[in-house]
Amino acid sequence: MVTPSRTSPTDVHAHVWLPEVHSLAESHPGFAGFMDVERLRSGPESTAASERAFAERWPRLTDAGERLAAMDAAGIGTQVVSVVPTQYHTWAPAPLAEDLARATNQGVAEHCASEPARLVGLGTVPLQHPDLAPRCLEHAVLECGLRGVQIPSHALDPHTQATIELSDPRLDALWQRAEELDAVVFLHPWGCTLDERLDRWYLSNSVGQPVEHAVALSHLIFGGVLDRFPRLRLVAAHGGGYLPTVLGRADHAWLHRPEARSCMLRPSEYLQRLYFDSLVYDSRTLRSLVDAAGADRVLLGSDYPFDMGVDDPLDRLGSAGLSPRDTARITTANAARLGLVPRSAATQGGRR
Repeated sequence: MVTPSRTSPTDVHAHVWLPEVHSLAESHPGFAGFMDVERLRSGPESTAASERAFAERWPRLTDAGERLAAMDAAGIGTQVVSVVPTQYHTWAPAPLAEDLARATNQGVAEHCASEPARLVGLGTVPLQHPDLAPRCLEHAVLECGLRGVQIPSHALDPHTQATIELSDPRLDALWQRAEELDAVVFLHPWGCTLDERLDRWYLSNSVGQPVEHAVALSHLIFGGVLDRFPRLRLVAAHGGGYLPTVLGRADHAWLHRPEARSCMLRPSEYLQRLYFDSLVYDSRTLRSLVDAAGADRVLLGSDYPFDMGVDDPLDRLGSAGLSPRDTARITTANAARLGLVPRSAATQGGRR
């Protein structure tokens, strides 16, 4: 068994399925419409394949013992657990949305409490109800002891059906409270608005997720969110998708288009205010991410236990040929700096 410490690897991207959240959502009439949209976006072939994969991975998604065994096999000391993104339920009206968020926060906390020396958790907030989001963040951090929240890339306003982007001023209260609490915000998209254009060949995930990252992070940058909240601790899953390594085009637009000069700095400079996980699959792309953002802005991620995740995140990182110092930052130091380690490990050596 891997003993967690300040020098043991931390995987910041792993998921848990919460049956109690599913039961709560399934009881509402809006759940059927949500499932219809999911099937539309994925298409019949991918829907069937995902259902089979979910059934196969059920024990690893729900059982802490299975999780710990997989962590040991991969050499992982600590795992940061967040809910499966299909359980965001951004369609939910108030007050159901708040009930779902609180059930998620409590469920993640209970799962992590089964092994508090190795598991830490992230809750969630109902992004479609910006007025409720700060209160749910407080519930996650102050009442459930979680380190922050996982959020999608956007939500739909339940009253107007307009898209609530991460640049929406109504979310400023959430970002402000996250700063005040030193809470981590883990950006993990689910569902691409290109919808049925990506309903074949699993494009809904392989293309849709990176697109959603690029759009959401661009809203944070160009919308001035990172200017207004420079201490926001935001980690983007999947290496930030298409954005980090192609910001030259955004820089060019910022320099030459007046309507794009909406943020204080060149877009590429904001990479130093964001964090990214290492889940980019190949060594060349990982090196490019580290070159663009810096090794102090990348954290280890596996997407446990899904088929779009990897069982060997440390081996993948090792294949990138980074220096020992940079590798240590990615595997341990950056997570510790963000507070994404068990408190017992964080206080080793007299540090508090």
